[in-house]
Amino acid sequence: MREHKIGIIGYGFMGKTHTLGYKTIPLFYQNLPYTVKLGGICTRRIAIAEQARDEQGFEFATDNADDIFNDLSIDIVSICTPNSSHKDYIMRALAAGKNVYCDKPLTANADESEEILKVLEDYPDQITQVALQCRFYPAVMRAKQLIEDGRIGNIYHFRCEYLHSSGCDPNKTVGWKQQKEHGGGGVLLDLGAHAFDLVYYLLGEYEEVFTIKDIFYPQRPDRDGNMIDVDGEDAALALVKMQDGSNGEVFVSKIATGSDDELNIDIRGEKGAIKFSTMEPGYLYFYDTAAPDGVLGGDAGFTRISCHQKFPEPGGHFPSPKNSMGFLRAHVACLYNFVDCVDRGVAASPSFAESAYIQKVMQRCYESEETGRWVEI
Repeated sequence: MREHKIGIIGYGFMGKTHTLGYKTIPLFYQNLPYTVKLGGICTRRIAIAEQARDEQGFEFATDNADDIFNDLSIDIVSICTPNSSHKDYIMRALAAGKNVYCDKPLTANADESEEILKVLEDYPDQITQVALQCRFYPAVMRAKQLIEDGRIGNIYHFRCEYLHSSGCDPNKTVGWKQQKEHGGGGVLLDLGAHAFDLVYYLLGEYEEVFTIKDIFYPQRPDRDGNMIDVDGEDAALALVKMQDGSNGEVFVSKIATGSDDELNIDIRGEKGAIKFSTMEPGYLYFYDTAAPDGVLGGDAGFTRISCHQKFPEPGGHFPSPKNSMGFLRAHVACLYNFVDCVDRGVAASPSFAESAYIQKVMQRCYESEETGRWVEI
């Protein structure tokens, strides 16, 4: 049986998430024609890498990424580092002949993404994908199906929001995602990568954007208690015009009091409407204008479609469709999609090109905020 061996660079929250995903692919997907094995784990602190090796079953631990790139038995590399280092690791992984799975956003800015796309032309046989797992909720996949089947009709308007409360405490220690030096921006790149991609996945390409952003706490303490400047935004609102003629809003915030990890999308169209929230991940709400109204309401109103774990084959057997859906399961589905494409030698989606497009959209958002004008994509 074919074996795909994994090397993971970075072992923070996302490194652990990718590790869990690779380890559990065989549980969620049955009768695979290949096995997935953990090869090397690399992080800046060798003690953390060694702990991950011992706890998770990696073959080796290192603080030097070249050990992963030079290992001929490793054919897949996952990049789970801060955004500012994505470009370098992607380039090195491609040059080493690896298939590359990169956490979002693809890079720290649009120019770096374009550089990667140009280099990627030299590696046509290597499979690449970005971790935009929100596409892989069954309810989101069902929403796309309804839109493509014409059940919504022409789209009028929409709203997509991704909300966290993780930045509400002004005394919380500053992290790399709040510093442009490491993240390339703030919440617009962090949460916006998912929100803008979800709109793109369901509705297509953007036409124009107009954006405002806020930094509510311009200083935060570092690990030593020293107050340092924050230049990554806490919240951003983008008004967007789409190429399909619809208009909408994309709002992202880590100062959203009362929210934990809440991604919501609401789309209104000529023939119907759809609503989805990661806080209720097993369900898609669908309104069909063709449903007859009548005394006491008839059949009119939103229908709650039970989507849960109803993935297409070979997934969907564990857990059963009776079990609830969640964040980690979507990550596993996203990873499975990538490994399956690697195994079959076919292009994967969400691709680097798709993610580079979203990077361009977000860059235009920053340009709009700086100029106070609508900016064409």
